[in-house]
Amino acid sequence: MYDLLTGLSVIEASSFVASPTAGLYCAQMGAEVIRVDQIGGGPDFRRWPVTESNDSLYWENLNRAKKSVALDLGRPEGRELLQALVRATGQFITNFPVGGFLSHEVLAAGCADLITVRVMGWADGSPALDYTVNNSVGYPMLTGTGPAPVNHVLPAWDLLSGAYAAFALLAAIQRRTATGVGGEVRVPLSDVAIGTVANLGGIAEALYSGANRPRLGNAVYGLFGRDFVTADGQRTMIVVVTPRQWANLVLALGLDDAIAAIEAARGVSFAKDDGLRFTHRDALYPLFEAAIADRSHADLAAVFDAGGIVHSPYRTMLDAVQDPALVAGNPIFGQADNPSGFAYPAAGAFATLPQDARQPPRPAPRNGAHSEEILADRLSLPSGEIARLIDAGIVGVA
Repeated sequence: MYDLLTGLSVIEASSFVASPTAGLYCAQMGAEVIRVDQIGGGPDFRRWPVTESNDSLYWENLNRAKKSVALDLGRPEGRELLQALVRATGQFITNFPVGGFLSHEVLAAGCADLITVRVMGWADGSPALDYTVNNSVGYPMLTGTGPAPVNHVLPAWDLLSGAYAAFALLAAIQRRTATGVGGEVRVPLSDVAIGTVANLGGIAEALYSGANRPRLGNAVYGLFGRDFVTADGQRTMIVVVTPRQWANLVLALGLDDAIAAIEAARGVSFAKDDGLRFTHRDALYPLFEAAIADRSHADLAAVFDAGGIVHSPYRTMLDAVQDPALVAGNPIFGQADNPSGFAYPAAGAFATLPQDARQPPRPAPRNGAHSEEILADRLSLPSGEIARLIDAGIVGVA
């Protein structure tokens, strides 16, 4: 946690990954992020993984450092309270549909310089999920060895869209500060996905070659990079990105003469050309497989580390969380009073500001934990009116 965004308040009405991620990143940098949900929790409130008590570990980590207001959004008075909170605050993150009671036009009628950041599925407003957008842009047909498509388990487009939405919010605030103009920013997962494909050269590549990239399994396209198995059965990934790393790798494995023989036979030099190492992988891979299979992982790791060679063994997630360098000794983690009651390392801001003291991560709120506080502070509702709303079931409290 850092205080870079102190003084900024944002209303968030969202669910699942992308939109809550945008709010999370703002909250971790010090913004007051007020998440508004249906009383009892929205559609992602019990999303797996869950504890034996059915508390969502997913939900309490995507909503750390936020405040919670619970309303009955199925009733007009509950919807009107959410609209009033958005107008009173002036910044809004959501993945609710473009139309309806949370449309930007409706909300801006009572707040002309309102900024709305709306995470969407497709740009036309139709629904999509990370897993369906990923299929649409072709990555599952590049993953694995084929012929069947391979989905990845990381919701990459959700996470990228959430990060982009947080950036877009701050960009829109900067414009409003300079010009007084608010507005809506729409961030469709589909555009983030296909735009990322374009930024990585994928669209140009497909059109230039007129063909799909070959399925490479664990090999890295355009580089010398692949998984290899050591003498003690440890599968490890090795990737070379600089001439120095290539030279040190060849030296470490004693392959100088064998590599020189391939270069002479094929009329090439691998010393400075990533593409040539990739193109001639049919000759190179067998040499490296044999050399690596003849030595233990510990032996190779020591030599690789000394030579600045990028490598990493394959591990399970349980292995990773028990690695002190990644978790226990990593300053981004700390302890928090989690709503689930389960104590574990909680992540704070990913960025580190060496000149600023890092604050510990904060817990996620309980559903409705801040309803009374926010309604009083933001809407100046008297205690008697708030009590009426609670008794009527329009406002929920923790």
